Amino acid sequence: MFTGLIAEIGIIRRIKRYASSMEITCEASRQLLLDYNIGDSMAINGACLTAIHCTETTFTVLIMPETVKRTTFQASKIGDKVNLERAMQQNQRFEGHFVAGHIDTTTRLLDKKILDHATILTFSYPPKLNGQLIAQGSIAIQGVSLTITQTTTNKFSVSLIPHSSHLTTLGELVIGESVNLETDMIGKYVEVQQKRMQAKETVYE
Repeated sequence: MFTGLIAEIGIIRRIKRYASSMEITCEASRQLLLDYNIGDSMAINGACLTAIHCTETTFTVLIMPETVKRTTFQASKIGDKVNLERAMQQNQRFEGHFVAGHIDTTTRLLDKKILDHATILTFSYPPKLNGQLIAQGSIAIQGVSLTITQTTTNKFSVSLIPHSSHLTTLGELVIGESVNLETDMIGKYVEVQQKRMQAKETVYE
């Protein structure tokens, strides 16, 4: 489980591609990897991945075919910056929202503008997520916990404070660039329950 609060920005130093899967080696600070071991989880751009090799300043993860298909990793390049967050501890303060690290889909940045101190980012999203996005609801973009400010039937906007712009990769996004999306876990459960209730009502009518 993650919170969507990014610990630091890492850098992809090595990529090994297989037929459908891939390995990625990321560079990170010694502080972040101090007690990080093989088998531990790390959210890379929001995707929960497991370490298969570690050094003092790097770690390697194996990305399975389903994750490759659902995320932006298929287009990753050596030198790319990535958002990193370790799995949350039981005794830490919870300040983001519940982030599973399971990417729902990818989407593209449609618009980017500055309003006073805020950076407003607008993204498209597929119809299958329509019931899971609401204004003032939570969403994770590239692993960053954010609040949706506006939504329509096919796009939504978020507002970045300077802190989020500078300490994550979101501030460097350019129009047309792809990102990983994970919608709010609670919203998913609510949507499923509503569909089940509607299905029961249809049966009994």
